[in-house]
Amino acid sequence: MNAHEKASGHQWDFAGLRAVFFNCTLKRSPELSNTSGLVDLSAGLMRRHGVAVEIIRPIDHPIATGVYPDMTEYGWAEDAWPQLFQQVKAADIIVVAGPIWLGDNSSVTKQVIERLYAMSSMTNEAGQYIYYGKVGGALITGNEDGVKHCAMNILYSLQHIGVTIPPGADAGWIGEVGPGPSYLDEGSGGPENDFTNRNTTFMTWNLMHLARILREAGGIPAWGNLPRAWEKGNDFGLHPNPEYR
Repeated sequence: MNAHEKASGHQWDFAGLRAVFFNCTLKRSPELSNTSGLVDLSAGLMRRHGVAVEIIRPIDHPIATGVYPDMTEYGWAEDAWPQLFQQVKAADIIVVAGPIWLGDNSSVTKQVIERLYAMSSMTNEAGQYIYYGKVGGALITGNEDGVKHCAMNILYSLQHIGVTIPPGADAGWIGEVGPGPSYLDEGSGGPENDFTNRNTTFMTWNLMHLARILREAGGIPAWGNLPRAWEKGNDFGLHPNPEYR
């Protein structure tokens, strides 16, 4: 391996890791999604280094609204989420991507977060909450203010349900505020924007690095964070669960 290959990161092999991207655009396939421009950048970099990547456009699926694992048990005729969640369950990396509308995340983004939350009481093989050992990031596009606000909401939500957030775990592009060009529009400057490209690159590498660190370490140590043990009265050295005082 020559010096150029080492400098360009070609020695990094993340084979065995899996990633799932949610493109929370409001546009159904095959309509062009500007968010897909950033998703493809990050997903492409992961694939070139051995990560198995799935990209889901939630708007294309009959995902029910609600905060329970399977909403057909609560009156909905159909719910694609339980099947889609199998890809989340298998993933080491979760990236939630979407557009800005009225300065906030899209309705689809919020729905995906709610459905991720719906599964958060499930546990992994170690007895921790299901998202322990997974890492997460956020990608945002838009031509109105709100990139950091939207990313902040996504990343807070992910960590709250147990996902580990690496450094620099978000990236975004914002055009001229108002009815200006979108990311993939000709002449927008989006694909050439150095700030966006740098942040997308750093986010992607940090997700892969931390995912492999956790995978090789066997995840986050399963002590002090076991819900079933807490329910049985184990205080993990702090103080008893009030129910068992």
